[in-house]
Amino acid sequence: MCTRAPPGPKGAGLASRRERTPQPDVGFAAVSKVQTALHLPKRLVLGRPVRSDKVGETLLPKRLALPIFASDPLSSVAYATQEILIVLTLAGTAMLALAPWLALGVVILLITVVASYRQVVHAYPSGGGDYEVAAKNHGQFAALVVASALLVDYVLTVAVSISAGADNIISAFTGLNDYRVVIAISLVGLLAAMNLRGVRESGRTFAVPTYLFVLGVFTMIVIGLGRTLFGGAPVAESAAYQIEPEPGSVGLTGIALLFFALRAFASGCTALTGVEAIANGVPAFKPPKSRNAATTLLLMGGLAGSMFAGITALALISRVRYTEFTCDLIGFAGDCQTDPQRTVIAQVAAAVFGGDESVGFFYLQAATALILILAANTAFNGFPLLGSILAQDSFLPRQLHTRGDKLVYSNGILLLAGFAAVLIWAFDAEVTKLIQLYIIGVFTAFSIGQTGMVRHWNRILKSEQDPQARGRMQRSRAINAVGGSLTTLVLMIVIVTKFTRGAYIVLIAMPVIFLIMRSIHQHYSRVSEQLTPDEDVTTLPSRVNAVVLVSKLHKPTLRALNFARATRPDSLTALTVNVDDEVAGAVAADVPYVVQHRPGDLPVRRLDHSEWDRDLETIPIRLQNTGFLVIHIHRKCGEGVRPGGPGEIQGPQGRFVHLGHQHDGVHPAGQRGDILVRGQLLGQPAVMPVDAAHDQEDDRHRDQHDIGAPGELGDDDDHQDKGRQGPADRVDRTCALHPPPGLGLPFGLEQPVPVPNHPP
Repeated sequence: MCTRAPPGPKGAGLASRRERTPQPDVGFAAVSKVQTALHLPKRLVLGRPVRSDKVGETLLPKRLALPIFASDPLSSVAYATQEILIVLTLAGTAMLALAPWLALGVVILLITVVASYRQVVHAYPSGGGDYEVAAKNHGQFAALVVASALLVDYVLTVAVSISAGADNIISAFTGLNDYRVVIAISLVGLLAAMNLRGVRESGRTFAVPTYLFVLGVFTMIVIGLGRTLFGGAPVAESAAYQIEPEPGSVGLTGIALLFFALRAFASGCTALTGVEAIANGVPAFKPPKSRNAATTLLLMGGLAGSMFAGITALALISRVRYTEFTCDLIGFAGDCQTDPQRTVIAQVAAAVFGGDESVGFFYLQAATALILILAANTAFNGFPLLGSILAQDSFLPRQLHTRGDKLVYSNGILLLAGFAAVLIWAFDAEVTKLIQLYIIGVFTAFSIGQTGMVRHWNRILKSEQDPQARGRMQRSRAINAVGGSLTTLVLMIVIVTKFTRGAYIVLIAMPVIFLIMRSIHQHYSRVSEQLTPDEDVTTLPSRVNAVVLVSKLHKPTLRALNFARATRPDSLTALTVNVDDEVAGAVAADVPYVVQHRPGDLPVRRLDHSEWDRDLETIPIRLQNTGFLVIHIHRKCGEGVRPGGPGEIQGPQGRFVHLGHQHDGVHPAGQRGDILVRGQLLGQPAVMPVDAAHDQEDDRHRDQHDIGAPGELGDDDDHQDKGRQGPADRVDRTCALHPPPGLGLPFGLEQPVPVPNHPP
């Protein structure tokens, strides 16, 4: 331990120079400048990083949690009615009489599922949702089935919601129809960037359009129903159209009619998507988390059910006609091959507010497009959280559990955006095509999660003795049992009615994801077994051999050699690969005569060059002959650092030299060779690669503030005394040359001194 003494009168020169010239920390100045330039676009998009201890400030109150987690089920009312009508009109307009009953069934199912998930958020407030319920009550297999189903569903939620948003934009501006895919993918990128800025910031952004949409829909429902009650029912622009029914679908009865109705009901169940996101996002709520999440669920269920029922009623009152293929509409004004149909909610808005040029029409279309785009935010919050939990359990790569600068799971957000963009491109951003893949995943999770909750209550009831508590648990069990039964029935209906129309893709994707997660878990388990310490953890290696990979003798090489020497290995070897006889010969001539100054061996006094030269230690140089192929270089380097016997550890001191934009590698192959050699060394047993970085800016600073050799005199400008430095300055110099024990020697102060290339 060195303690600095106050500067004495004889040492005023060195002390005053240090006081007059501050020495900032520029060890990584050049790297910092490059990083700043590279990170500037990132900062413009994401904003400033957030301290990790500020994570509590990103928690959400109910007024922000509702638009974030409930935007999916709230926005799905914009196309759920439309999907019911598409199926029913396949058999002609007569089948539209089934729409009110199907809508009622969807509302009842929504109420049941909301009530079921209110039990989940109280029983499992950690945010695992159906995955956690399945893992603790059904086991790992069921948990992975739920996880794979939810991951698929989250991706489809983004694809469907964004495509529906683009559809509503095109309904207002039909000239954009040719740019449907471009618009949708651009919106995915925008939404990902907003989420990367942080949950709380995105919540404020999403709150306004969500509440504007709710206000607009309820205004439309009140005005439309009011006009109907007073005898002026709104009439849709497509009310006069006739529909060409699908061959063989007219006059359905019996089983065929039931199957047809169930198919329409399954399409309407898209109104339930996103309900599970609140159960997965409980940790994002402000305390009391469970109660706030349950209240948000109740608000979401009430709003979504009311809006869905109101839009369906107005669509039937105004006689909206909507088909999967525009050319099935008899009397359609325009070219059915190129001109798009207006969405159901757009037709209802035009009928209620007085035409497609009214303020109310454009207001509702803008609000609908915004909330459909932002509805994907439900998935952007649920997918990263679920991915983080799976990564923590070693079922997905650990990088998904890492938070970014804004304390969000950035990798999960980017992964979700990428998969959703691929789906949108593959299906041309067509909602009707994507909807066939939808809701299988979410209803799989619903079914397994609710049956898991029944087992959860059964297990607790075995030990609970309090009558009041038992009564509450039995009521919760009944709710979950009803919910599980209904969601399982709907899942079977969806699989049967939509299998040939695209559902088979999801049924293939889910097992593939399941197997991938199992293989990742097995890999992490094997690695964990290998990393588990043996019983005798105190055994040290018998030898430690250091090898420095050298291309030529320059400052980075000397620094790497100096670092290797500071580790006090049993042997130190400089290894070069002979791809050029002249270069290799020069290296062989230079390296053995590098002076190694060892701290502590020299007295603290003025030394002349002869005393420095006598402290000389030669380093053996080893040449590896090979051809000019890089792969041979890698193999030879691997041979050069292979352990010599059992219990020995090699420590090749690889280095990366950063000089502006130029990179000088450990051998003539350059930067790419550096990376490849390091990769091969990582696979060698008992080999520990180490990088010794070199910073040109650090050298410049050191040259400007050189403190000289021990006992060096101060400059004339610093003081007039030409004598020896005082004791305090010698102590300062001693502390510089002999730092206290730490992570390593300061390279800026402990530099080897090269001598001419000939034996001393």
